[in-house]
Amino acid sequence: MTRAVIVANAPGIDWPTLAALLPGALVVAADGGARAFIGRERGPDVIIGDGDSLAPAELAQLAANGARIVPHPRDKDETDLELALAWALAHGAEECDIVGALGGRWDHSLANVLVCAGKRFAACRMRLHAPGETLYIVHTSVVLDESRGATVSLIPLTAVVTGVTTRGLRYELSAATLRHDQGRGLSNVLLVPPAMVTLESGVLLVCLHHDDGAHQWRNPLPHVAALPEQPHDGRDRAAGSPH
Repeated sequence: MTRAVIVANAPGIDWPTLAALLPGALVVAADGGARAFIGRERGPDVIIGDGDSLAPAELAQLAANGARIVPHPRDKDETDLELALAWALAHGAEECDIVGALGGRWDHSLANVLVCAGKRFAACRMRLHAPGETLYIVHTSVVLDESRGATVSLIPLTAVVTGVTTRGLRYELSAATLRHDQGRGLSNVLLVPPAMVTLESGVLLVCLHHDDGAHQWRNPLPHVAALPEQPHDGRDRAAGSPH
């Protein structure tokens, strides 16, 4: 399975998180996201965008280190992240780990999440990484290999998400319907790893906070026996992210 790492241009990219994702991946920088690699041993394989976020000297340095430059005009309808995702999928990516898409301007962060959830990218398993958390775009199911106590939130990205079923969480759902104008799925907690979330229709944003629930669970978590192994199709399976 081909995995791509897409690096966008949000401020404060966490290099240890990014570096842990790079081995074995096709690395695509969305314009200014390439700046995260300046002075690093590993550079991007491809830089895509309109070039408005990189100085000519920076672009030349990255190209000299082996990056392929795929330029686009500044007057365009797509964002640089959209172009990077489309390029990665066109070159066989079935998984995308996205760094630098969250943080900074709210309009950019929200647009980036919605772009990743679009139908044109549904064939690719999407994970968005930020310091302390990982966001999963889920169309069918996801397995969360994370430590006990982690905070998990389920946020509909479509008006309605149906058939939502969870295993291994403190507040379980069984064939539930979640609506985008309700906060029912916020601040659950992982009790029995690995946890699973499945759905029948719609698109769900599963937010995994790598905090062991420290910000909300002051009392000890209840003891829960391990759940029996359940079959699943492997779609949207996600290993715990480096943190």
